[in-house]
Amino acid sequence: MSKKKIKIRDNDPESEREINLYDNPIPSRELILQVMSDHGIPINKKELLQILEIKDDEVAIIEKRLRAMVRQGQILINRKNVICISDKLNLIAGRVLGHPDGFGFLIPEDKTHSDIFLTPREMSQVFNNDRVMVQVTGQDRKGKMEGKIVEVLERVNTVLVGRVVQAQGVTIVAAEDKRICQDILIPYELDMKAKSGQIVEVEITTQPSFKSKPMGKVISILGDYKDSGIEIEIALRKHSLPYEFSKNVIDESKKFLSDVKPSDFEGRKDLRDLALVTIDGETAKDFDDAVYAEHNGENWRLVVAIADVSSYVKFSSELDTSAAERGNSVYFPRRVIPMLPEALSNGLCSLKPHVDRLCMVCDMVINEKGKMLSYEFYPSVMNSKARLTYTIVDKILNHDDKSLKSEFSAVVKDLENLQKLYWVMLSEREKRGALEFDSTETTIVFNDQGKIDFIKPIFRNEAHRIIEECMLAANVCAAEFLLDDNIDGLFRNHECPSEEKLENLRNFLAEFGLSLQGGNKPTPKDYRNLVEQVSKRPEGHLLQTVLLRSMQQAVYSNKNLGHFGLAYDAYTHFTSPIRRYPDLIVHRAIKAKLLNKPFKLKDIIKIAEHCSGTERTADEATRDVESWLKCYFMQDKVGQIFEGTVAGVTGFGLFIELDEVYIEGLLHVTELGNDYFTYDKSKHAIIGERTNLSYRLGDRLKVKVVRVDLESIKIDFSLEGMKALPKKIKSKSKKFNHVKKAKRR
Repeated sequence: MSKKKIKIRDNDPESEREINLYDNPIPSRELILQVMSDHGIPINKKELLQILEIKDDEVAIIEKRLRAMVRQGQILINRKNVICISDKLNLIAGRVLGHPDGFGFLIPEDKTHSDIFLTPREMSQVFNNDRVMVQVTGQDRKGKMEGKIVEVLERVNTVLVGRVVQAQGVTIVAAEDKRICQDILIPYELDMKAKSGQIVEVEITTQPSFKSKPMGKVISILGDYKDSGIEIEIALRKHSLPYEFSKNVIDESKKFLSDVKPSDFEGRKDLRDLALVTIDGETAKDFDDAVYAEHNGENWRLVVAIADVSSYVKFSSELDTSAAERGNSVYFPRRVIPMLPEALSNGLCSLKPHVDRLCMVCDMVINEKGKMLSYEFYPSVMNSKARLTYTIVDKILNHDDKSLKSEFSAVVKDLENLQKLYWVMLSEREKRGALEFDSTETTIVFNDQGKIDFIKPIFRNEAHRIIEECMLAANVCAAEFLLDDNIDGLFRNHECPSEEKLENLRNFLAEFGLSLQGGNKPTPKDYRNLVEQVSKRPEGHLLQTVLLRSMQQAVYSNKNLGHFGLAYDAYTHFTSPIRRYPDLIVHRAIKAKLLNKPFKLKDIIKIAEHCSGTERTADEATRDVESWLKCYFMQDKVGQIFEGTVAGVTGFGLFIELDEVYIEGLLHVTELGNDYFTYDKSKHAIIGERTNLSYRLGDRLKVKVVRVDLESIKIDFSLEGMKALPKKIKSKSKKFNHVKKAKRR
């Protein structure tokens, strides 16, 4: 048989090259698409195999490739076995994003396409996050693209967690993920005799379609809604968080000895005599960073030692695969889902006091003005001289606690050096223009039953800031180290606010006679100057909140784009490899460079996107748990009156954060008075059409708790009064009928 040749174009449309079909016996996806495109019309599978000259023993392999192309959304095979190129049919592949009201959107994989609206009828055949192929069918009245689901490429939801509902002899499970609106039907013989109201795991046996409702079987009963810890069990399954380590991963983690061996010291600098200490929160168990500072009469030396996780978690090992899947540890109230098994996270990789530990060190020289003069990375062995907490350090440094000074006398002088160096570095931070917003973080205090006793604010003391500044310095050095050579690594990017957000921000600031300098590319210093300007104004909290919300979200990337909020040209994460996979990648990259070895990751872009995604998922899961706990806490507060601040404004009402308890609830638009209210997004306000009465972000209100629904995790308020009359502002935004909005809620 003669060798068949075909011309094929690369990404450059003007370049062509000839390839031989038998250079590679199995045609590539690229070649298959080119052949189909040249054919000009949809092609029968049998005809395609003939054109490609596929031998009988190759048919199974080529069909496997075609199925993979279907899964990737490159082609579509209809019921007549005719293959079509998706792009030719204007089909768009992506993930489904469901909405609690029944409709949804396609989030295209090709970012050049905008989101596509999916009606409730289309959503009835899929679950949230399923991967589908959609054909654009038109535009809705708002000009947004509407679509029809042509093909389901991937069913993601095989197991769901939900609440059992039994009525008229029928058992259904309502999914805890409110983005899934279909109830799952459970045959009576497959319900494990679960009772109404219990939380269960359901295996989906029949996926939803136009013709049938989803069906499933109960595979485990998690417990009752009010059981202690049930909120975490729900969140783990709702967000598909890996919460159990496989036997192989556990076995691999246990193969290491509990202590470091002298043979492990080879090739490492011995820092065991250096007074390195760990400073963490009171409840911390994994200590991944230690610090030390000294002054030589001219400059400062700062040593940041980080647990050398990469010495134990080798690339492509079972431990590594598990850590990569998790992406990060997840910190729930009272429970941690670690990225690494306890034998490592709380054992061999934890820098416990008075034991030898392997570490990676960033050894820095900083001048009296806080400018970094030089740095060096190297593997080391250390021995922490003390396990300290932020409270202990603050009492030693700022409250002259004699007892603590006596107990930790061996490191008091070193702590004082850290404080002095911090003051030096702080001046450089201010000069750089790094942003700092006033915000209140809270912590939940639990009772013996595992429920909220009370919620209290967290006040960051100087010890928190000392450690933060040390970690920032090491992270910046790591980013610069990676940039000095062509080596793969993950950067932590925080880009400048978008033009749209800047325009909205400037329009809002104009109402207060304020302006943000810098045009379309403001600097962090422009933001910082504005923050300082508004901080002393009565509406300072409102203005700072709006400034903060104009920011982009920080993400991981293989390309360095700088960190706007911290005012760094380059930034990465190096200091927490126990709980963040990107830090582990950075450690490996630094080690490779130190050894003059190449370090290239085939899927570095996917790793960056995956880790950004697991970080967002962890945030969503922890928010769910905290919201559930706060809702439970408010159950006996119905009828009570609180004062609070408008923390969010939407077309259907105001979200109010209550003073003292730091819990949010909804003040629905129908509770605001006998008027039609308009939502003005740019002004963060809703305005009465007849009265011109306005409510906006930051307003102070008095509300009554009228409803607490633990199942839907909602807290509703009624308006009792205002501490100050809201200002009147004009609006040109679209009007919303408050009665209609109430029905849609």
